[in-house]
This record gives sequence, structure tokens and C-alpha cells, in this order.
Amino acid sequence: MKTHGEINAKIRNGTALVMTAAEFKHHIRKGDKISPEDVDVVTTGTFGVMSGTYAVLSIPVAEKKAFKTADRVWLNGVPAVPGPCPDENLGLVDMMVYGTACANARYGGGHLFRDLVQGNPVDVVVKAKRKTFTRSITLGDIGFARLATTRSAFKNYTALVNPRSRTVNSTIFSVTGMPGPLGAASISGCGEINPLENDPGMRIIGPGTHILVNGGEGYVMGTGTRSSADRPNLSFFADLKGMDPEMMGGFVTSAGPECLVSCAVPIPVLDEHSLQALSVLHEQIPLVVADVADRAPLASTTYGEVWNGTDPVIRFDPSLCTSCEECSAAARCPTGAISSRGPINYHRCVHCGTCTVTCPAHAYHGRLGSLTVNTSKVPITLRQSSLTHARRLCERLKYKIVKRAFFLNEPSGA
Repeated sequence: MKTHGEINAKIRNGTALVMTAAEFKHHIRKGDKISPEDVDVVTTGTFGVMSGTYAVLSIPVAEKKAFKTADRVWLNGVPAVPGPCPDENLGLVDMMVYGTACANARYGGGHLFRDLVQGNPVDVVVKAKRKTFTRSITLGDIGFARLATTRSAFKNYTALVNPRSRTVNSTIFSVTGMPGPLGAASISGCGEINPLENDPGMRIIGPGTHILVNGGEGYVMGTGTRSSADRPNLSFFADLKGMDPEMMGGFVTSAGPECLVSCAVPIPVLDEHSLQALSVLHEQIPLVVADVADRAPLASTTYGEVWNGTDPVIRFDPSLCTSCEECSAAARCPTGAISSRGPINYHRCVHCGTCTVTCPAHAYHGRLGSLTVNTSKVPITLRQSSLTHARRLCERLKYKIVKRAFFLNEPSGA
């Protein structure tokens, strides 16, 4: 059995054998025999909508004694909760901003976090008694800026469908509404490269585990709210400074803005038990299909239907574009990745597939697959997780480990 310390020593001297989860799964599918001597670390990752996200910020707003304490705060119109520290007469405000808080139907906390990381100026408004204070700030002006999650990176997600005849027009699990009966399916989760699918008993991942959060270095706090032995999830944190704006952001659903978050987790290969857990494949991972109205289970399939034989990247074919007066794909794109001129901005696209079902000319294409619900095949019309982004995160973490810029932490209590 190897130890974290022994693997870190190999990372330091440049002899560690590192694979991404995708590379490891490729060997498993080929039938290659892999032993603990063949690999030291496998990098796993996930990217998608994670509602349980918040940031704690400490922002200087005015001169000392300009106001006693803040009553209300907004950043680019997104409401924040001042406190818990009162910061009396200091001219600064400690605050918490929820990833799901919103300024309007198209802009919320996730958009705000990305704007800050991108270096964009943010307008701060503070109301204290009868006074109003305003200031434009950037992330560099903020002394403390930490993002955290209350629950994220679930091992087991649920696919949602609408079995009723009436369309569900407002739900965080759709962008355009969810038609019924069984007219569309919404999925989340990156299947076989998801961190907790590769450490299902949380033998490796725990409090203190060193990870990447939105591309920046962070740590696992432990399990999050609603976590259970059967459906574990994680809570983690990282400084906003150092994150990658393309690995985070806002995502507009039919019920309003949501928050995009990502993480990459190294899984040290300690023994044969580690290899067995890492050998899980899409087609072996169950995916419950439930009623979007009450989450009552209707059927069960696997992530094989989601990711095997489908297209993780959405493409645009300009020859099919009819230059509609009002581009429905641009109007509906949940990340603002499509302009009225048609092409996809891949710095913002998360390959959710919305454009493939909203463009009347079918200029956007990508096989999204379908889910088997009893005797019906239900087309997947929305992916709230991006396998493409998760794979990029795995590659990034592998690169950092190989370059001796990232080391493993043994979780507390291990």
C-alpha cells in the first residue's frame, strides 16, 4: 500500500505517474491490466449548476465613520447580506452573496462571481440608515474574497422529466420550459469522471483534501447539506483570486439565474481497492429518472445513455443559419454564448444543448442522446453539467501535479 507522503515524494522528484480520469477509463475499456505500480494519481472533475454556492466578501466602501453599520448592500444589483460582523464605523462591509441571488431575470450571483474573477468593475451600493454610498470596485480592491459551497459535486444526481400533459414553465431544471408528457429530459453529472463516483465511500476525499475550485486552489470542508451514505456530496472553498472565469459563471434557467461551479479532485492510487473504485464506467453508474414536479422516481437508467455515443461539444454550421430577425438560440442561451450573428463563443458556452432545440434552422448540432423511461425514449434537451469542461479541469490538475505545482493532502481523520 502506498501513502500520500510517498506519492508526494514522487511528485517532488518528478517521477509520479499521473492520469486523467478519461485516460484511466480508456485503459479500462481496452481491457488493460493496471496495477498500483502503473499509476500514482488519477485526476477527476465535474462542472455544472451548483445552487448551494456563496461568497464572503469584505469590501471598503467609504471613509471611516462615514456610517456606523450597513443595512443593505447590492453588487451590480445582486442583493448581499451584510455581516455577520457589524464593522462599526470602519467604512467597510463584510457580506455574504448567494450564488442564486439575482438582480434580474438574466443576472445573478454566478454572473457576479465571474465578473469579479474576470477583473470587470462591479458597482457597489450600500444603504446605512438614510444614507446611500456607492463605489465601483474590482476584485483587486477586495481584501477578503472567498467562495464556498454548501453542497456540490453530488455522487448521485437525478434526471428530471415531466410525465404530465401540461408544460412546466418555471423550474431550475429547464431553460425553455419542460414539455410533457415525457417530451424532454434534463440531466446533471459528469458520470465516470465525477470525483465521488471514483471514491464512492469517501475513503480518499475528506476534510482538508487539496483540490481545484473553478480552476483555483481550494480545499474540501467535508460533506455538505443533504449528503448521505447513498448520495454523498461535498462542501469546499477557495479564494476567488486565482480562479478561471471560464470554469464558473451564471446559468439562466426558466426559474431565474443559477450558479455554475467546478472542481477537480486528485485521487491517489494507494492500493488495489483504489483501482477498483476508479474503474467505474458510465454504463455502470445508475441514474434515477424522476418527476420534475415532486422528484418521485419514475425509472432508472445509466450515464451510458447520457455520455456514451453522444457529443460533448455543440457545433455551429453557418451554412444552415437563416439569419432570423430575432435569433431564438441567442435569446435562449443560458450563458450568453451566442450572438445574433450565430457563432458560438466557446469562452462562455457550456455545451448544454439548448441551442440545438431552439434554433428553427437546426444550425446548432450535437447528439444529446435520450433516456429510457419504461417503454419510452425521452430526448435529452438540457445538460446542466459539461463533460468538456470537467475533462479540461482534469487535464489542468494533471499538468499542475506533473509540474510539481500541486501536492496531495491526506484528509483529516484518515
